[in-house]
Amino acid sequence: MKHLYKFSLFLLAFLLPVTALAHDFEVDGIYYNINGDEATVTYKGTSYSEYNEYSGSVTIPATFTHDGITYFVIAIGEDAFCRCTGLTSIDIPNSVTSIGDRAFSNCKNLISVTIPNSITSIGSSAFRGCVGLTSITISNSVTTIGDGAFRNCTGLTSITVAGGNPKYDSRGNCNAIIETATNTLVVGCKNTNIPNSVTSIGNGAFEQCTGLTSIEIPNSVTSIGDGAFSICSSLTSVTIPNSVTAIGESAFEGCSGLTSVTIGNSVTTIGDWAFCNCYSLTSIDIPNSVTTIGSAAFIECSGLTSIAIPNSVTTIGDGAFRNCTGLTSITVAGGNPKYDSRNNCNAIIETASNTLILGCINTVIPNSVTTIGRGAFYGCYNNSNWNPMSITIPNSVTSIGDGAFYGCSGLTSIIIPNSVTSIGGSAFYGCSGLTSVIIGNSVTSIGDGAFYRCDNLSEVFCLPLTPLTIDESAFYPCCSSAIFYVPDIALDAYKVAEYWKDFINIIGIPYTFEVDGTSYHATTMNTASVIANNDEGSLYSGDVVIPDSVTYAGMTFAVTGIENNAFDGCFELTSITIPNSVETIGEQAFQGCTVLTSVTIGSGVTAIGAKAFNYCNALATVKCLGTVPPVMASSDCFSTAAYNRAQLLVPRQFVDAYTAADYWYKFVHIDGWGSAGRGDIDGDGEVSIRDVTRMIDAILTGEHEGVYFESADLNNNGRLDIGDVTTIIDMLLNGN
Repeated sequence: MKHLYKFSLFLLAFLLPVTALAHDFEVDGIYYNINGDEATVTYKGTSYSEYNEYSGSVTIPATFTHDGITYFVIAIGEDAFCRCTGLTSIDIPNSVTSIGDRAFSNCKNLISVTIPNSITSIGSSAFRGCVGLTSITISNSVTTIGDGAFRNCTGLTSITVAGGNPKYDSRGNCNAIIETATNTLVVGCKNTNIPNSVTSIGNGAFEQCTGLTSIEIPNSVTSIGDGAFSICSSLTSVTIPNSVTAIGESAFEGCSGLTSVTIGNSVTTIGDWAFCNCYSLTSIDIPNSVTTIGSAAFIECSGLTSIAIPNSVTTIGDGAFRNCTGLTSITVAGGNPKYDSRNNCNAIIETASNTLILGCINTVIPNSVTTIGRGAFYGCYNNSNWNPMSITIPNSVTSIGDGAFYGCSGLTSIIIPNSVTSIGGSAFYGCSGLTSVIIGNSVTSIGDGAFYRCDNLSEVFCLPLTPLTIDESAFYPCCSSAIFYVPDIALDAYKVAEYWKDFINIIGIPYTFEVDGTSYHATTMNTASVIANNDEGSLYSGDVVIPDSVTYAGMTFAVTGIENNAFDGCFELTSITIPNSVETIGEQAFQGCTVLTSVTIGSGVTAIGAKAFNYCNALATVKCLGTVPPVMASSDCFSTAAYNRAQLLVPRQFVDAYTAADYWYKFVHIDGWGSAGRGDIDGDGEVSIRDVTRMIDAILTGEHEGVYFESADLNNNGRLDIGDVTTIIDMLLNGN
C-alpha cells in the first residue's frame, strides 16, 4: 500500500505542470513580475525561502526598460526581500504605492528605510523582525497598516506619523502609531508614552518589543488587544487601570521578566493565553469583577505560589493554570456559584459536576470528587519542586481525565481505586518517577498513552477480570521490565490479549480468598481488602475482629480496606473491630447492620464512604483511635439515631478536632479516651505512680501494649529509657 501511495504521488507530480518562477525577469539585480507596463518587485526563483540574494544598499528605480519596453514600478510584492539578512538600506521610489505582506520581514541588518509619500498601504508583517531599524516615519499618504507590520522591531526608538495623515497620527510625540478615528494604538516601541486619549491598545501593538522595560497605561484605555505586549521579555511590572474591561488573548504571553501585575477592578475577562509563560510572575490578584479566565490564561507560570479565585468567576477555561508547578495554595471564595475548594483541599472543583479541574502539590482530593479533570495536576508533581510521595485518589472518583497527571515526574506510586471506571489518554504520561501502579477492578477503559514513558514502572497491578482494549503506547516502554500482576483466574486471558501479552513477566495473584471465616480481595501482592462473605447466604455475625494481616497460599497480605457493601445487611453482626492497617471504609460497608452496638475504628482509617453505617440504629459506642478525624463522605455515614444516642469516644487530646470536623460534630455525645497528655502513659487521665511502674515494665520487658508512646517518650529521643523514668519521677515530685 505504501509503495502504491508513493507511486501515485510521483505520477501526480509528473502530470502536473512545473511550478512557475515567482519572477518574470531580472533587471540590474532586481526581480520583477509584470502586468502590462506595471512592475512589482519580487524575489528570485520559486520561493523566497530558497533565495535571499538582495544585500547591501538597494535602490529600486521608478521605471526601467526591458527588451525595449519601459515599465513603471508600482509595488513591492509579498516576501520580496523576506529574510535578506544582508540588506542594509532600501530606497523606494515615489512610484510605489504598496508594500506587500512580509516584504522586508526578518531583514535583520536593515537600518534605514524611507517610506515615500506615494505609499498608501503597508502589508501585514511587512517589516517584522527588522531589529536594526531605529526609526520609522509614516507618510501622510498611508491609509492601511497591516497586523504586525513592525512587530519585533526591537531597535525602534522613534515612531512618527506625518501631519495631515487622514488615518493615523502620533499625537503628542508619543512615539507610536495611533488609528485616529478609534483612538487605538496600533504600533508602539520601547520609548512609547501612551497618550491619555488612547482608548484601546491594539492587537500586537508592542509584540516582541523586548527592549520595553516599563509602560504606563492611562485611565482612558478600556481594552488591551490580543498579543498587545506578548514576548516583551524585559517588562517587569504592569498596572492595568480600572478603566480596562478586557485583557485580550496572549496579551502578555511570554513576558518572562514580569514579576508584578495589578489588574484593575473593572476587568471582566482575562483572555486565552493572556499571561502564558510569565515564568517570573510570583503572585496575581484576580479582582472580584472578573467573570472569565480564559483557556491557558496562566499556563506555565511556574513562579506562581498561590491562586485565589473570587466569587465572581463563573468560567475557567481549559488548562488556565496548567503546569504552574510552584503552586502550593489554591482557594475559591465562598459563595462562588460555579466553583469551590471544599474542605480546604487546595484545589478548584466544579461544584455541580464534582470535577476537580485544578490541583497542586498540596491538594487533598475530597471524598466528594467524582472526576479528576483533564490536565488537573499537569506537571505539578515534578522532581524539581516536590519531594517524592503518593497522592490519594478517594473512592468517590469514577474517572480520571486526559493528561490529568501528565508530566508528574515526582509521583512515585498511585492507587486507582475500584470506583474508577475510566483512565483518560496520557493520564500519567511522562510520570518517570512512577514505580508502582494499582488499577482497580472497575476500570473499563484505559486511554492511549495513559502510562506512556513511565520508564521506571516496576510493578503494575491490574485487577479487572477481563483484559481491556488498549493501544501499544499505553504502557510503553515498561512492558519489558515491569512485573505485571493480574487476578489468577484471568491470568491466561491476559497472556494472550493484544498488547497485554507484551508484558514479559505476568504473574497471577489470588483474586478472592477466605481466612478464618472472613473473605478478602487481593489488591496488590501484599495488600487486601475485606469483601462480602464468599459463601452465598452466609452473612458475618457476632463479634468480628478484622486482623491487621492475613496469610493465604504462602503470601501475607496487610488488610488495608473494607470494600463497598462488605457487611451490608449482616443483621446478626453485634460488634466490629477495624485494625489500624485499614485506610478506607467503603460505601454502605455496614449498612443495615441493625443489631450492631459497638464499632472500633483503627487509627489508620482516613476515609469513610457514604452510608457506611447507615441504618445501624442500635449503635451504642463508636470508638475512633485516629488522632485526625477520618473524612466522612456525607452526613449519612451514620444514621440519625446513632448520632443522637451513641457515645463517640475519641483520643482525649483531640476531642476538639472531632467536635469541629465535618459530620463528626453531629454526634451528641463525644468523650475522650486514652492519654491525657505528657506523662499519662497508661491513658487513665492522670499522671501517677502507676505510670512510672508501667514505663519501667515496658523498658524491662519490651512489651509496649497499652503504652501511649507519645506521652511516654518524655525526652523525645524516639525510645523509652531511664531518662524517661527520671523525667516522670521529677514531674511527680515537682507537681508538674
